[in-house]
Amino acid sequence: MKTQLIVFLTLLYSGFTVAQESFEPAVYHSEGDSLQYRIQYPLNYDETKKYPLILFMHGAGERGSNNTSQLTHGAKLFANTGNRNAFPAIVIFPQCPADSYWANVDVDRNSAPVGITFHPDKKPTPHLRMATELVNSFIKDGKVDTTRVYVAGLSMGGMGTFEIVQRNPSLFAAAIAICGAGSTESAAKYAASTPFWIIHGAKDDVVNPIYSIEMAHAMLKAGATPRVTIYEHANHNSWDPAFAEPDFLQWLFSHTQQN
Repeated sequence: MKTQLIVFLTLLYSGFTVAQESFEPAVYHSEGDSLQYRIQYPLNYDETKKYPLILFMHGAGERGSNNTSQLTHGAKLFANTGNRNAFPAIVIFPQCPADSYWANVDVDRNSAPVGITFHPDKKPTPHLRMATELVNSFIKDGKVDTTRVYVAGLSMGGMGTFEIVQRNPSLFAAAIAICGAGSTESAAKYAASTPFWIIHGAKDDVVNPIYSIEMAHAMLKAGATPRVTIYEHANHNSWDPAFAEPDFLQWLFSHTQQN
């Protein structure tokens, strides 16, 4: 058992190291503030071409200022050589500071699962605003196929995924929200224009899976047809089986924005 654990940790570390080397560190500055991020360009990147862009938003546990922790979950999938060859894209992993949050929400951690109150009518948090500005800066520079801009995120980043689409309903061609939550009253603003894959673990004791089910219900009421996956035996780390889905990237890339 000890040997198996060592092998597992070695593989995990090596996968993270490869992803870390694949993603270049950078910083975006705005209004006296900054957003650190990691970026991976396509293999054999051609500056004369326009590429799809994927924004990936990490969870609360990966917040900080080291511009590395945000790669913990998901980066290995995007750094895989086979995936990079099959789905060439600009991939951006921004890092939210420890004292901030992607979504404008109040989180009550005195209960389990946590209690969440959404504020869709308030301004976005500074770092969600900067993440949006960062995406738009690449579009402005002519580097992006504007019909193929995607967003995905887990936990806090799943909440950020719902909210960034809510605030930019014509920007994203598709979105994947893993173990997240969102404002059901705002879903009608984007449900018909942005395909969603909503993923959660049925045993999640951190973010109640009911939040994802309610978001799917709100989208269905708005006339949308979200893809919904509830893993029977998964807890909060439903990103593990999500990233193992054979069509995770294929589903994203199958969508184009209908302007």
